[in-house]
Amino acid sequence: MAFFSKLKERLFKSSSKIDEGLEAIIEDSAAEPASAEAPPPDPEMSADAESPARTGLLGRLLGRADAAGAPRRVLDDGMLEEIEELLITTDMGVETALRVTANMAEGRMGRRLSSREVKGILAQEIARIMEPVARPMPIYPRNPQVVLVVGVNGSGKTTTIGKLASQFRAAGKQVVIAAGDTFRAAAVEQLQIWGERAGVPVLTAPEGSDPASLAFDAMEKAEAEGADLLMIDTAGRLQNRADLMEELAKIVRVIRKKDPDAPHNTLLVLDATTGQNALSQVEIFRKLADVSGLVMTKLDGTARGGVLVALADRFGLPIHAIGVGEQIDDLAPFDPEEFAAALTGLDAE
Repeated sequence: MAFFSKLKERLFKSSSKIDEGLEAIIEDSAAEPASAEAPPPDPEMSADAESPARTGLLGRLLGRADAAGAPRRVLDDGMLEEIEELLITTDMGVETALRVTANMAEGRMGRRLSSREVKGILAQEIARIMEPVARPMPIYPRNPQVVLVVGVNGSGKTTTIGKLASQFRAAGKQVVIAAGDTFRAAAVEQLQIWGERAGVPVLTAPEGSDPASLAFDAMEKAEAEGADLLMIDTAGRLQNRADLMEELAKIVRVIRKKDPDAPHNTLLVLDATTGQNALSQVEIFRKLADVSGLVMTKLDGTARGGVLVALADRFGLPIHAIGVGEQIDDLAPFDPEEFAAALTGLDAE
C-alpha cells in the first residue's frame, strides 16, 4: 500500500481533476428530486467487501459506504457526455474515453449514483482495460539477455536504466550497462553514477563513437563475463529525425549479427507529460525497433495521467513499470488497480 499512497499523492493533479470534475457533475443535479421508487442496488457496488470478487484493492475501496446524504445523480446520456469530456482532459483520448463511458453505462442507465460510486465504476473500467498489459519485463534463459532502451530526448531513459539495473542487481542478477548515448557526456556520467550506486559496470566509448560498435563490444564482454542482463542505453531521439532513427536501426542490425534474437527486450521509455504525443512515439518506435514493452515516467509531473489508459487501449503493449519520482523506489511494477484508484481519486484510507 506504500507505493499506492505515493502514487495517489504524486498523481494528485490528475486525480484532483477527475475528483473535482465528478463532484461538479453530480452536484449539477443535486437538487433533482429522487424517484418515488429507488432503483435496485448495483451488484458491482455492493458493500459486501468479503466476496471473492471484491478481495483486491478496488474491492476493498468500493466496499466502503458513502457518507450519509451524499448527492446523487441519475446516470443518463447527458451525464455520460460530461464524464467523457472530463476523461478527455486527462489525455485519455476520445476513443478510449468513449469506450470507458460506454462500459460504465452498461446495465447502469437510470441509476442514481453518488460521486464515490461513479469513481468506483470508473476505476473498475480503467483497471479492466489495463489488466491485460500489466506484466513485468520477462527474464529469459539467455546469457546475456539484451535489453535495448529507447525513447526521445528527456523521457527519463538514463534514470530508468539505472533504477532497473539496481533492482535487477538486488534480485541477484549480474547486470552490465552499455552507455550507448555516445553523443552526450552528461548521459554517460549519469549512468556511471547509477552504476557505482548499484554495483553494476558501465561500458563506455569516447564521445562521438559509433554506438552500434559499442553495443557489439558490450555484448561480447557481457557474454565473456557470464552476465545475465546487458542493458543498452541509446541517444534520445526525436522521432522526426531520420538520421538518428536510422542510427538506432543500425544498432539493432549490428547486435543481431552477434545474436539473431537480440535485442530480447526493447523497452520504450515514455514521459507522461508529453500527453497524446506518447501515442505517436509508440507508433514510430514500434516500426523501427520492435518495441516489446513500455515504461512510463514522470507521472508525478502531469495532470494528464489518462494517457497511460489510452496507450493500453490502443496498443496493448506490456507496461512493465511506472515512475513517480527520482528515488530508486519511485520506479515500481505497474499495478492496474492501484493506478486506477489513484487516477480517479479513490481513497485508500
